[in-house]
Amino acid sequence: MNLSPLWLSFQTAALATVIVFIAGVFLARVITRNTFPGKSILEAIFLLPLVLPPTVVGFGLLFIFGKNGPLGILLSKWFEVQIVFTWYAVVIAAIVVAFPLMYQSASAAFQQYDANLEKAAYTMGTSKWRVFWTISFPLAWPGLLGGLVLTFARALGEFGATLMLAGYIPGVTDTIPLAIYFAVESGNTEIATFWVIIIVALGFSAILWLNWWSKRNMMRYSQRPK
Repeated sequence: MNLSPLWLSFQTAALATVIVFIAGVFLARVITRNTFPGKSILEAIFLLPLVLPPTVVGFGLLFIFGKNGPLGILLSKWFEVQIVFTWYAVVIAAIVVAFPLMYQSASAAFQQYDANLEKAAYTMGTSKWRVFWTISFPLAWPGLLGGLVLTFARALGEFGATLMLAGYIPGVTDTIPLAIYFAVESGNTEIATFWVIIIVALGFSAILWLNWWSKRNMMRYSQRPK
């Protein structure tokens, strides 16, 4: 049994999750604490991959990163790098489809506590960086953790955009969802069933752990002295 899809999926999901977490938390923090023209439009763009079919997202990425696309031409000309049909394409597809989940979770997390706590710290001369790490981040952490888990699970299960942008190249772009699809296409139901069991178990475990952690955190909060 070739386990490269499992290893490749974990690599992709882990890297995509790290990038999405940093970008999602930063953007959510900045946007939720500021008001400016076009804010709603910008947020709609961030969340758009959540409601579009993955193949549409993949087509858009292919248009941007293809050999005739704006970024594709730039990367090829200046850095001699090709994105389409490489592992980088797998990561980019995972980042784009998973980002809305992290951004939405982070945005909600930063809005669920009283912003006056931050303002009080500012009036005492505390820097924005310190306020973020000592007040904002700890208070928002439960919501951020939920977004982190969902982001990893979404990146792990990405299929449509990956197929459009990266294709199916054994050992290079064959993530678990792609391995399942092409195993079914070739009539190899045993391999398809094996990978289905693996990815269902991984997704179920992630959701089960997140629910357990959330209930445990709520119990701790309810037991605090008033």
